[in-house]
This record gives sequence, structure tokens and C-alpha cells, in this order.
Amino acid sequence: MRRLVFHAGRLTACSFLLFLCLGAALATSLQANPSLKSPDQKVIMSNHAKGTFDVKLSPQKPDNKDAEAANLGRMSADKQYHGDLEGIGKGEMLAANTEVKGSAGYVAMERVTGTLQGRSGSFVLQHSGTMTRGKPELTITVVPDSGTGQLTGLAGKMNIIVTDGKHSYEFDYTLPEKP
Repeated sequence: MRRLVFHAGRLTACSFLLFLCLGAALATSLQANPSLKSPDQKVIMSNHAKGTFDVKLSPQKPDNKDAEAANLGRMSADKQYHGDLEGIGKGEMLAANTEVKGSAGYVAMERVTGTLQGRSGSFVLQHSGTMTRGKPELTITVVPDSGTGQLTGLAGKMNIIVTDGKHSYEFDYTLPEKP
């Protein structure tokens, strides 16, 4: 059995599963109650944002021979968000294709800077995507405690929709009320 090790100590598989269950319970509670109180007694509001974005991916060279031998692709991403989120996204992506047509995976980190429904700041999105024989799965989550400025305390998940080559997003998030 593998153990997950964090800087603050060890986390057993049972503890990890308990942690996941508690997280699911909190997420369910947030959906049922659009406003809750954070530990410091600030009201947390549940929100939905949507809009479009433009993206430019630029292939990068491998950092070293080992990375090149692993046959992984690396790209930088530049995005321009429009709609409820107005701003820019700058990120790095690492991707792998397989010998099976339609199967691949990628991970990426993206710093978004701009205004989200009238509140300015920045935050980081963590992407994790796979395609299994043409069937895509994608998870995009706000990195905990990455929000700055008026976006401090931001949490949420983004969904990307691609239709006829056009990109759009839907973003379900929570954010403490304005002070």
C-alpha cells in the first residue's frame, strides 16, 4: 500500500478517503446553501460566471535529453477571457500522446489576472485532462488560496466548451462577500 506524504506529516489512505468524503460533503452543502460562513465568519457566496476565450498555444522545446526521450510535449498558453471574467491567462502545459488513436493526457497550470464579475485580482487554475479513445475528461480547479486582491478566498471549478472551434467557459465558484 502506498502512503501519501506531505510536508506537514503522513496521511494514510483511510485519512485521505475521509478527507475526500468531507470535501464532497462541503461541496454538496455549498450547492444546497448559496451562502455559508467561512471560519473567519465572512459570508461565502456561490456564483456562476460564463463567457468566451481565445487561446494561443506555443510549442516549447524539451528542457533536457531525458524530457525529450520521454516523448512529452510542452507548450505555453496565452488566453484572453471575455464575459463575466475579463482578463488574461498565462500557463504551461505538459502533454502525452499514446500509440492508440484518440488517447492522450495533459496537465497545466495557468495564472489568470483580471476582473471576475466586478472583482479584480488573480488566481491559479490547475488543469488535468485525459482522452480515452476519443472520450474526453477534463477537470479545471482553482488552486486553494491562490486568489489575490479582491479574489482572495476564491474557490471553484471551470468547465471548457468547444463548439465549432470556438472556446467558451462556465465557472462555478465561491468567494467571500466584499468587505
